Amino acid sequence: MTFKRVAIFFAASIFALYAGLVLSLFYFYKGSLFVETLFSERTLYSIKISLIAATIATFLSLVIALPSAYALSRFDFRGRHIIDTILELPMIVSPAALGAMLLIFFNNPLGIWIQDNYAQFVFTIYGIILAQFVTTAGIATRLIKAAMDEIPQRYEDVARSLGVSPFKAFLTVTLPLCKNGIIAASVLTWAKAIGEFGATITIAGSMAMKTETLPIAIFMRLSTADIEGTVVLILILVAIGFATLYSVRLLTKRGVF
Repeated sequence: MTFKRVAIFFAASIFALYAGLVLSLFYFYKGSLFVETLFSERTLYSIKISLIAATIATFLSLVIALPSAYALSRFDFRGRHIIDTILELPMIVSPAALGAMLLIFFNNPLGIWIQDNYAQFVFTIYGIILAQFVTTAGIATRLIKAAMDEIPQRYEDVARSLGVSPFKAFLTVTLPLCKNGIIAASVLTWAKAIGEFGATITIAGSMAMKTETLPIAIFMRLSTADIEGTVVLILILVAIGFATLYSVRLLTKRGVF
């Protein structure tokens, strides 16, 4: 067996694993229940709050990630390696632990003062957005930094030698060249946010029609042994994710981005 066939076999094995998991859901699938569950007020609210929170969290993550990634990719400064390492926190600490850290923070004097004077995060939609932001900001920065690392700095140096300011060189040279990497990071960040569960349920709870996102709704259905309802919600979440990825790839292929 050639190396090519071995490599393809492993790729097909991974595909078979995930495809098998998705297909297994249809053993408990009921068409009438799907329509009933999908258009129920509670499910529609879960979908709406998931989409809104994930979009806001992704936007905030990108606002922080773009300049942060550029600084880590282009500049050498004191503490750079420490900052670069701490970005791995969401990947080495479980989401539930991150949620617990947030909950503990809002129970210390500074956290209490913030909630009393600015916004209530515990058991609110603001807590959902914050939880998703905390779990995605580091990942978004890491992904965008990887894209910027692939762009030679000499392109910016040439632009600056022609009289372009550093900020304009960033806007007109670096961003366009790593556009696809930023788009990919944005999509993965959004997908991570919409599927976030551990940190969200820890700080925002699982109150129906208030803080129940799709992942939390799946957990609540499963906790009551409602397998058929759980399957419907999982299929909805999978459909949203696949539709987003396919749409972005299609638009990228057509040169829209």
